[in-house]
Amino acid sequence: MQELPTIPSLLGCGQEGADALAAPGRKPLSYAGLRSRLQQIAGELNRRGIGRNDRVAIVLPNGPEMASVFATVASCATTAPLNPAYRQKEFEFYLSDLVAQALIVQAGVPSPARDAATVLGVPILEILVDPEQPAGSFELTGGSASTLAGARGLAEPDDVALVLHTSGTTSRPKIVPLTHRNLCASARNIHTTLALTEQDVCLNVMPLFHIHGLMAALLATFRAGARVYCTPGFNALRFFSWMQEAQPTWYTAVPTMHQAILGRAGRNREVIDGARLRFIRSSSSSLPQQVMAALEETFGVPVIEAYAMTEASHQMTCNSLPPGARKPGTVGPAAGPEVAIMDAKGSLLSAGEVGEVVIRGPNVTLGYENNPQANATAFCNGWFRTGDQGVLDEEGYLRITGRLKEIINRGGEKISPLEIDGVLMDHPAVQQAVTFAMPHEKLGEE
Repeated sequence: MQELPTIPSLLGCGQEGADALAAPGRKPLSYAGLRSRLQQIAGELNRRGIGRNDRVAIVLPNGPEMASVFATVASCATTAPLNPAYRQKEFEFYLSDLVAQALIVQAGVPSPARDAATVLGVPILEILVDPEQPAGSFELTGGSASTLAGARGLAEPDDVALVLHTSGTTSRPKIVPLTHRNLCASARNIHTTLALTEQDVCLNVMPLFHIHGLMAALLATFRAGARVYCTPGFNALRFFSWMQEAQPTWYTAVPTMHQAILGRAGRNREVIDGARLRFIRSSSSSLPQQVMAALEETFGVPVIEAYAMTEASHQMTCNSLPPGARKPGTVGPAAGPEVAIMDAKGSLLSAGEVGEVVIRGPNVTLGYENNPQANATAFCNGWFRTGDQGVLDEEGYLRITGRLKEIINRGGEKISPLEIDGVLMDHPAVQQAVTFAMPHEKLGEE
């Protein structure tokens, strides 16, 4: 397969017989099997009138089938994974807003997504899963033949592979289109940062309708030709049994998941002692330094914190693996895109100066869909404005000091909720902390 910045090329990185997907109690699916599935799904979607850049919503539970449906459909159309926990009215909004041309759901499983698609007249496709087949195997049924397919065949670099909604401060979520070029750049960045090899195994507990799970756990692993062990979703009670079965070399999660895992670690010492982890990754929100220290002490491996957002196809900065320096309290140096600090007037600041974190690079979206007002605000002099406040040190390590919209203005004094959280977390009786602004008659905010 020709090397291109596309998901089909990513799936070409694994050796024919190497395992691509695994799951609890299932036989693994090889890269050869995944590539065969890709070709079959491309043909089946084309016969149903769905081609490149046509939008297919996916509402499936976490697991190997969700992983393979995303990878194969994104290889020949545009995927729109949605949270299965949404209600019917929410599905109606998202399917309409996306202009979805099909919905993929699990056969025989009732879902408000089905009801929403029926109301809107969106064709419903179903996947049939045989648990005796390798993890990630499925058959696609439903829909009807059509001659309307536009661009047939496999995706090209500037095709849109993935669309996700972002939840912002406005009442209406914004649509973020991410091209194959964006996703492949990010997969390469994560692969490089984590020094992934074919021998690595990622234990995925992140939801696969979320950019964190799709990029860090799935696509970065595929680029390394390594294996993803797909769980049915995060469950602290089952985490250590999965760890024992999967024998992962790493996992990636959000801070609340790490805290839940730590809460069960004491009674699973034998599993931890027999594990072959080489690092743990954290992303999607700030990891308290106290939790990082507890994870490293418990598992005996480095904890790597990354800074990420949907508009950057996930990763922007990341702390280094040994022998590189890990600086607790920072999210590391740039790990793919360029990262800088900008003032309110659009000028770039020097090391040590606090301002807005801005980024640019091939993993960054070209702009929100059909939203010129948001784009005018989000981009400045070729840089994407993250909305986060931070500071770069002399070595280029970034410390996030808060969200610009969440900074507390107390009588003219700017206070970062994150810094207060950090102080509270130092108290041995405090497990989690959250700080927010309250109105104050004299000080404005307290």
